[in-house]
Amino acid sequence: MNTIHTTDQSFQKDVLEASKPVLVDFWADWCPPCKRISPILDEIANEITDISVCKIDIVANPECMRTYDVKGLPTLLFFVNGSIVGRKVGALSKAQILDFITQSTTQSQQSE
Repeated sequence: MNTIHTTDQSFQKDVLEASKPVLVDFWADWCPPCKRISPILDEIANEITDISVCKIDIVANPECMRTYDVKGLPTLLFFVNGSIVGRKVGALSKAQILDFITQSTTQSQQSE
């Protein structure tokens, strides 16, 4: 499995210093929509090798949740070169997540 389970302690290395774009899923065990998109994100992590997919449990890692102003779950943040270029909140279909990745990647390339 290519999904990375990151923590408050490893977020800097796993996400902010990553050599490729990173899709981060902020989730919690008690969140049914989070559980619904988890296998979709695992599929995407295995299918798209030019991005990383990270998951961070907000209960065990509240610091990142506060730092990135996560108010609803699941929250997906897309990072390029350590900066947020996209944000989505709520359970999305695989097609919607893939579209979000494409839009975020395109947006980051246009701003370079």
